[in-house]
Amino acid sequence: MNRLAALLVPALLAVAGCTATGQGSATTPTARAERPSPFADCATLTRPPAATGAATPSGAAAPAASGAVGAGGAGAVLPGLILSCFTGGTPVALRDVRGPAVVNVWASWCPPCRKELPAFQRLSERAAGRLQVIGVNSRDTRSAAQSIGEDYGIRFPMLFDQGEALQRELGRNALPLTLLVDAQGRVRHTDATGALDDARLAALVRQHLGVEVAA
Repeated sequence: MNRLAALLVPALLAVAGCTATGQGSATTPTARAERPSPFADCATLTRPPAATGAATPSGAAAPAASGAVGAGGAGAVLPGLILSCFTGGTPVALRDVRGPAVVNVWASWCPPCRKELPAFQRLSERAAGRLQVIGVNSRDTRSAAQSIGEDYGIRFPMLFDQGEALQRELGRNALPLTLLVDAQGRVRHTDATGALDDARLAALVRQHLGVEVAA
């Protein structure tokens, strides 16, 4: 009897292991897809930052001559697009976004985008309550964007634009792309010069949005 039991136990364990492995293989992609998003919820994007007094720089009525933004040029309102939030929930109408805001359009496959993302995260922390930092993930996959967000510790709200609709509206093809939007929802500056660092971001925010941020 002991010999029979010794033969049966390994066989039963082998069967159980195959079932567990099979279930694991089937459920692993779902579990990975449903892991918590590193990005913040987008519900706050349509509310103005708490401190709006420093939102409009002196002379802001004259749009910054920094290149065209769509057909309207610098000073035009954000395009009338509705983009999904990476974390789900109600999609966001770009024209409802309340500035001042810095909008960073990026993709995981773009080296300069990856290089500058930490600077945008630091900006979101240093300027909290005075401006919003918003990401727009473009021409990418959700899994790749999520992995970058996790690896780089990116926490600000993220919109998802797989069809690059925003870039088409702006007439821009290169990434990364950064928009500085004032409290009235108008684009004061568009930057496509490559990876931005803390000092350059602070200078742009001060010049075009009137918000002082430590570099």
